Amino acid sequence: MLVSISHVTRYKFAAAAQYSIQSLRLTPPSFEGQEVKSWSIEAPHIESAVRFRDCFGNIAHLVAIPEALDEIRIVARGSVETEDRSGFARGLVEIAPARVYKRETPRTAPDDGIRALSAGISSDDQIERMHQLMDAVRDRVDYVIGVTHAHTSAAEALSDGRGVCQDHAHVFISAARVMGFPARYVNGYFLTDSDKPAEAHHAWAEVFLEGLGWIGFDPANRVCPTDHYVRLTWGLDSASAAPIRGTRRGGSEEVLDVSVEVQQQSAQQ
Repeated sequence: MLVSISHVTRYKFAAAAQYSIQSLRLTPPSFEGQEVKSWSIEAPHIESAVRFRDCFGNIAHLVAIPEALDEIRIVARGSVETEDRSGFARGLVEIAPARVYKRETPRTAPDDGIRALSAGISSDDQIERMHQLMDAVRDRVDYVIGVTHAHTSAAEALSDGRGVCQDHAHVFISAARVMGFPARYVNGYFLTDSDKPAEAHHAWAEVFLEGLGWIGFDPANRVCPTDHYVRLTWGLDSASAAPIRGTRRGGSEEVLDVSVEVQQQSAQQ
């Protein structure tokens, strides 16, 4: 499937940002089941950016913006060809060993509720255990927009019983780590079944299973990723997998606006 993506991020400031540095992880990787056909990033001074791989293997650009700006606009767009690999993520540039992804973070630290959720998974088969966990997370956390925020932890989302894809992924990751599996957060795009462009920035989880490697699980939709998914970044949690991270001097009263469109593209386009 050929998928076209447009990802626009705007930062507006009441008082201009005098100097800023942006770390952009806005380039999807090519690997088995995903091939980037075309891709571009538009941003102030992107032509002088330093391109590198971060500690997880994500493609990143470090951009310095020396002049004062009251708006910073960053646009990533292109087309990606995808295949359904039943959730298997193979052929990625893996810099960190799998054991790194057992590390707890403030957003994935387990509490008694997470531990109880993990203890309720009974299958002896490791893949079946992950499918049971995926369903258990979705059963316990209703998909509700606007009740959580960027810093909501897995424990908080599970306790409240409401959240979005970020929260589902965090709960799944936390519980999988309690069970002894390396687990990581994946940030990307999701193509809905609609024939119209959709707001589809999405997140899911991956677990490393001995003898099989990394396999994705999307609790929000109760499926393993298919050809409707485009991978962008990955990390320990949503913070380390963030597509854009930066710092600046000045720039008061920031207003952030993000627009993402994902659409199936015909081969002739």
